[in-house]
Amino acid sequence: MIVVTGATGNVGRQVVDALAAAGEEVTAVSRRDPGAATAGVRHRQGDLAAPDSLRPAFDGADTLFLLVAGDDPHAVLDAAKTGGIRRVVLLSSQGAGTRPLAYAHPAGFEAAVRDSGLDWTVLRPGGFASNALAWAEPVRTRRTVFAPFGDIALPVIDPADVAQAAATVLREDGHAGRTYELTGPAALSPRQRAQVIGEAVGEPVAFVEQSRAEARQQMLRFMPEPVVDATLGILGEPQPAEQAVTSDVQRVLGRAAGTFAGWAARHAAAFG
Repeated sequence: MIVVTGATGNVGRQVVDALAAAGEEVTAVSRRDPGAATAGVRHRQGDLAAPDSLRPAFDGADTLFLLVAGDDPHAVLDAAKTGGIRRVVLLSSQGAGTRPLAYAHPAGFEAAVRDSGLDWTVLRPGGFASNALAWAEPVRTRRTVFAPFGDIALPVIDPADVAQAAATVLREDGHAGRTYELTGPAALSPRQRAQVIGEAVGEPVAFVEQSRAEARQQMLRFMPEPVVDATLGILGEPQPAEQAVTSDVQRVLGRAAGTFAGWAARHAAAFG
């Protein structure tokens, strides 16, 4: 049995669907009732911030998809081992490798997983293509994208590819002890991504470059200050590793990573 934490999230929900479609026995864990659950999937409420709440979900399972959430990964992993978990796949972040001080939370989870005594695999995606949904309202109403660092390109990844990679690693042998850096197939700037969204909706989308201070003020409305500053660091002064396109999606899935254009076409309705 495979336990998926964060099962109603952007990636976790797709991991659950992929595993269920492959015929795996799945327990989906989330803090809230998911409502309409995937057919054949058992749901358990639990919170990574309260490790003891996860014990019923772990009983009888052997594999865990772990989200970076809560503050005590060691307690979560101890509960998992008590329940019979032998293998863990951690969804971390590229920043845990490139900026471990700024991304101390996922870096701490990675250290705990590696020290757990379990078979482990770490997935480190870069920025998600779905972060562009933050532009949906101004694209719908003004056909304009507002973003900083308009010409700095990063290889954002489709969350569906992250989910497919996770589902594959959870099901297959041969991935223990590996860390996969997951990126899209090409680096695109915000200005280029705005153009791609325009092509998806069939109308030109203008790009207006924000200052760093303007972007920071906007991001502070919904993100903690340290996360905002770390994110702006990657967006504005990326390290070579953060701009590099990797082959790890190809290595895991046997195919190239999906393009931003493909993601935008699937989500064109959000941009109206």
